[in-house]
Amino acid sequence: MFAITRIRSAAPPSAVVAGLIVVMVGVTSSAALVFTAAKAAGADSREISSWMLALGVGLACTCIGLSLRYRAPVVTAWSTPGAALLTTGLSGVSMAQAVGAFIFSGLLILLSGVTGWFSRAMSRIPVPLAAALLAGVLLRFGTGLFSTMHGSFGVAFPMFVLYLLGRRLLPRYAVLLALAAGVVATAFTGGWQLGKVRFALATPVFVAPEFDWKVLVSVGAPLFVVTMASQNLPGVAVIRSAGYDVPVSPLMTWTGAANAVLAPFGAFGLNLAAITAAICTGEEAHPDRDRRYLAAVWAGVFYLCVGLLGATVASLLTAMPHALVLAIAGIGLLATIESSLSTALADKSSREAAVVTFLATASGVTLLGIGSAFWGLLAGLITSVIASLGRAGRETPTPPPAPRTVATRTPPPVSPVGPDA
Repeated sequence: MFAITRIRSAAPPSAVVAGLIVVMVGVTSSAALVFTAAKAAGADSREISSWMLALGVGLACTCIGLSLRYRAPVVTAWSTPGAALLTTGLSGVSMAQAVGAFIFSGLLILLSGVTGWFSRAMSRIPVPLAAALLAGVLLRFGTGLFSTMHGSFGVAFPMFVLYLLGRRLLPRYAVLLALAAGVVATAFTGGWQLGKVRFALATPVFVAPEFDWKVLVSVGAPLFVVTMASQNLPGVAVIRSAGYDVPVSPLMTWTGAANAVLAPFGAFGLNLAAITAAICTGEEAHPDRDRRYLAAVWAGVFYLCVGLLGATVASLLTAMPHALVLAIAGIGLLATIESSLSTALADKSSREAAVVTFLATASGVTLLGIGSAFWGLLAGLITSVIASLGRAGRETPTPPPAPRTVATRTPPPVSPVGPDA
């Protein structure tokens, strides 16, 4: 009985499901980019499998280690914008030169953590803007739930209805009910392509790095900038907006160190997660916010499975119906989007800046290879600064209070016969 209680405490169903959704959303949304980036550097099937192994091990170590250390849901991920950058940046670059660029980027992230400059920059970002940034990043996933109904109504709508019923009747299992409904619906509609599934274990392939200064400047430095601006920046915003006071510098230090160590095996970019991290910080992960770190721990366990199985997991996720992935991602983030918008718009003085941050981030604009999260925050900060200057100009100085006049009291007349007359 004691053992069962311990298992239930360490593996609450809501946390396990949240961790599974984190990995499912994270891998299915960008695994193809990782394969494309690896092929751009001339990787063969063994090296591609090693990339998945290195990324899975790195994410497992950082998710589990950092979440247990700080008792907060610290979720890490590979750099999706970085993978997109590498699909074109690695053209004509050898695998050894690519590994050198990965190590260079990881060391720069490590340096940002050791020096603490990234933490100091994040501490100056107002909470409403951080919440608006998160809401803007998550918006496309929320709308994706309903846009999926256009072509897959029989899958997305039952999931949405069961989620709403679960929120009222079984709040802890609402997302689990939605996921089960989606699996059953897709099984009936025949959306699974199980013929694509192949079983194969990953093996590590070590590639000695080659440091070419041209590749470091053209690939390593942009990879660092994109990872920090498009991934770590909103990742910290997710943690802060959820109310977890986790020191930022150690997070940068450990993710950068893990990135540099595992780079020779294919770990091109490890960073804080933003979208998937929000799944672990909401009530669906666990009703007790002090226990939600378990969802991130289980995400690390599932990431380790992804790494060990390598191509098998990738093929399984490829066989999964796309409508199921989009719908469960949107459902899992509904409560987080609601909370973020509420926090962003609560303070009237910063509401305009928060709206600008939200809209610019949600627009998906990309400039100079940097995603909309950075530009949305920059637009919000500019709006906030200009608005504060305008308020300062309109304020009239309050006149000093008038000096108080002390009234002199006239003594009462003295009775000639005394007080007892």
